[in-house]
Amino acid sequence: MNKIGTTVAAISTPPGKGGVALIRVSGPEAIEIVSRCVVLRSGKPLCSLPARQAAYGDVIFEGAPIDDVIVTLFRAPHSYTGEDTAEISCHGGILLTKTVLTALLAAGAEQAGPGEFTRRALLSGRLSLTEAEAIGCLLEAGSTAQIRLSAAPARTELARALGELHDRLLSLLSTLYAKIDYPDEDLADLTDEEIIGHLTAIFDRMQMLRKTYRTGHAINEGIPTVLCGRPNVGKSSLYNRLAGEELAIVTELAGTTRDVLSTTLPLGSVMLRLFDTAGLREASDPVEQIGVSRSRARIEECELLLAVLDASQPLSDEDRAWLEELKGYGKPVILLLNKSDLPRAIQPDALSTFPHVLPVSAATGEGLDTLTALVEQLFTDETLRVGEEAILSSARQYAALSRAQEHLATSLSAFSAGLPADAAASDLELALGAMAELDGRAVNEEIIADIFKRFCVGK
Repeated sequence: MNKIGTTVAAISTPPGKGGVALIRVSGPEAIEIVSRCVVLRSGKPLCSLPARQAAYGDVIFEGAPIDDVIVTLFRAPHSYTGEDTAEISCHGGILLTKTVLTALLAAGAEQAGPGEFTRRALLSGRLSLTEAEAIGCLLEAGSTAQIRLSAAPARTELARALGELHDRLLSLLSTLYAKIDYPDEDLADLTDEEIIGHLTAIFDRMQMLRKTYRTGHAINEGIPTVLCGRPNVGKSSLYNRLAGEELAIVTELAGTTRDVLSTTLPLGSVMLRLFDTAGLREASDPVEQIGVSRSRARIEECELLLAVLDASQPLSDEDRAWLEELKGYGKPVILLLNKSDLPRAIQPDALSTFPHVLPVSAATGEGLDTLTALVEQLFTDETLRVGEEAILSSARQYAALSRAQEHLATSLSAFSAGLPADAAASDLELALGAMAELDGRAVNEEIIADIFKRFCVGK
């Protein structure tokens, strides 16, 4: 990652042949460097071009024009990065695009790293850390719900809500400092009762915001979900049906699946990190034993179990023992009665202790709409307006807000118990620090590096 103060360039469109490619240049020398490579057809110097006005010109490399382009300037601080920025739209040939970038690098720019432009926007104050995270998620979006969760209105609303909490904490801390430093001057503009009321209101708002992570996690990070069951009940067929492609080998032979397969797929508004596992049974084959052991490990780690039964066969003693085992995992279980397109041999009352029992068919797709609705009900808050309200969408955000709320609770307890104001102020400072870490006002460089390493070059 290049230091602020350098000028960087990168191709911002995906690699490959296309109609148009975009190359972005940002930094204090962006306009000067581009002017060494681009000559406007108007004959005017590039530096005279008004901001946000596209102009037609030619890219010159090694003394000769190589492509006719459109160039647009964005002057600091009114650009994505907050720096002088130029965007060059050229024809989208693979070699041609690389050659235009080479010309810019030869003229003095440095190659941008992954997420370099968004990182500069963060460091210049154009974006908060939560907004930068949302942009990274938007680039990786695999569902329309993820797009709504990460789009500009949603990320702006989250940044606004977190900024408001930070500012309210800061205001209260200032009031407490006034009480501590000038106890006889009555400089504090709030009474003790009013301070307690404000702290309680902030605590409640944090609690409401923390609850949104259940929905944000399901949509953005995905629910680790295991398809489990005895051999030959149709787990791999269901896995393929849900994935929409033939990812798992399906045969009539029991025990075909020996290892854990995985894929990530949208199911309604949520994402499933779906694992297809080896059939659960007492196996004599050493390879199958390893597969069964890995299956049980995945079951321990998952958040949702899709337990598959063959509805065309009566329950066996082995089935009943396995179903009892599922109850001990302490996580949501949805029983899927597969092969519901065939005559049913399992009686419904045999499964009455399970709250979620759905007939499905891997062959026809029957019941999968009902499954989608049930998973959404279990893992999202349907009252939240995704894309319009502030919703936490990452474990980092949830952890930081949880720390802030814990410190705030300690401060509130101290103040309510009548302890000296400096005792309450100490924990309120810690709460404010956690909020500053959350929105990027004060955050560990390692955290920033981890976030931006997931970005593509050119964004």
